[in-house]
Amino acid sequence: MAKRIVLSSVFAVLVVAGLLPVLAMGVKSIIVDGRFSLENYKALLTLGRAQTLVSHSLALSLLTTLCATIIGLPLGILLGKTDLPFGKLLIVLFTIPLLIPPYITAISWFYILGREGVIGRLLGPSLAELTSKWLFGLPGCVLILFSTFLPIVILLTVTYLTTINPRLEEAGRLVSDWPGVLRSITIPLILPGVLLAVMLVLLLSLGEFSVPSFLRYNVFPVESFTQFSAFLNFSAATVAAIPLAIVTFFVLALESHFLREKTYQVRPAHGTAFTERIQLGRNRNWLFAVSALLCFVIVVLPLLVLIVQSLSVHAYALAIAKAGDSLIRSLVYAAVGASALTVIGFLSGYLIHTRAYPFWQTADSLTIFLFALPSTVIGIGLISLWNRPWTNFIYATPVIIIIGYIAQYAAISSRITVSMLTQIPPSMEEAAQVAGAGWFRRMALIVAPLAKRGLIAAWLVGFIFCVRDTGISMIVYPPGLDTLPVRTFTLMANAPAGLTSALCVIMICAALVPVGILTAAFKTRML
Repeated sequence: MAKRIVLSSVFAVLVVAGLLPVLAMGVKSIIVDGRFSLENYKALLTLGRAQTLVSHSLALSLLTTLCATIIGLPLGILLGKTDLPFGKLLIVLFTIPLLIPPYITAISWFYILGREGVIGRLLGPSLAELTSKWLFGLPGCVLILFSTFLPIVILLTVTYLTTINPRLEEAGRLVSDWPGVLRSITIPLILPGVLLAVMLVLLLSLGEFSVPSFLRYNVFPVESFTQFSAFLNFSAATVAAIPLAIVTFFVLALESHFLREKTYQVRPAHGTAFTERIQLGRNRNWLFAVSALLCFVIVVLPLLVLIVQSLSVHAYALAIAKAGDSLIRSLVYAAVGASALTVIGFLSGYLIHTRAYPFWQTADSLTIFLFALPSTVIGIGLISLWNRPWTNFIYATPVIIIIGYIAQYAAISSRITVSMLTQIPPSMEEAAQVAGAGWFRRMALIVAPLAKRGLIAAWLVGFIFCVRDTGISMIVYPPGLDTLPVRTFTLMANAPAGLTSALCVIMICAALVPVGILTAAFKTRML
């Protein structure tokens, strides 16, 4: 009974936090003055911008996905399967853009390619004019989102490579060289992971609003946010968000039908640690040079330019004075959000892994749907549901931000838990059950301790995503309670370059330093 109550309550939390707001938003878009009406949708079509929004949104998401896949798949194999020098370090470096708000990467590239950027100072204003036009449009958006979401393809490729039975590749090596084995055995076996990465990049780039907004490239998320924040037109903002929700639903429906069963369990295959790595031979040096050059261009160079721009004691003092309170709030909100995500993700992951009740698949699909859903959609949905006098005790407090974190990021902690639980023998819990231990006792003394690494990883990842969150926080934060990403995003329009750069560097440190300290402490304790 206790098990059913707890797991049902977790499912109810996911429904209230994520599904009900989206449904409330959808209902509100078709109800005008208490009756059914499609006037809001007709208004969007008559504005003449619908075709532009569709073409821009699709072009941005498809090109970003194509670039990330074409480069990320071979790069993931190179870093995860070969004897390339400093492979782990390159994986860490490539992951950095995913861990910070994407608009920070956009600001960095603005300092490089803008009219007054590095290119202009080195090569002249005429070339700077050309690169600036290139940046403020589709190519610039693709470049930044490509560098942001490339780690998804790399990390999932590296992860799924560990699930391959090494004997299959060894058998292939008897009749073919490594390129043939990769084409015929390795890539087909990791294809579910690659397709999952493609789906995530497609949906995340489709829903990204901060980068297109900064680079003035109008897409559906930007239109929705602009209608809400600039014109206070909630109906128009809702209508512009609905197509994103529909596309997300259909893409995830396809994923659920074709891929979901193949991606539930991601566990290292027996003997993977002893698998022979591909020896690059004479190609080792130039492949490392190409990988390192790509890493330098899309990761290291933007960060270096940002740091150089911020090298001023006055800039950091001013940044702390203007955003110190927001920094503290960001860390507190992220810590609370990560803790809530860890608990909810652990319980929902346990539900999904054990398939204890019939609604386990609905819970899994719901978490993935909400994670892939654009943050602007979730934010507007939360307003639709909670902006009422009798719920003001939630809507007017930071609780609304935590609810948004739970809705958007529960899939991350849930999937980490599922992955960890697949490595725990079911007999451990079964033996405790036979001995008479109740469900709470089994969870507290058996399952949770054995899944400790996964729980810590879930907390760390949840903290990163909460502290970098911009979309949800931007839309739902109560007056005077904004987070550092929101404060930085709002100040950068009129702030001097030094102040903006200092705020961005502080934002990067807020995301990476606490996680680095906790990770190092955890590894030291485990030694």
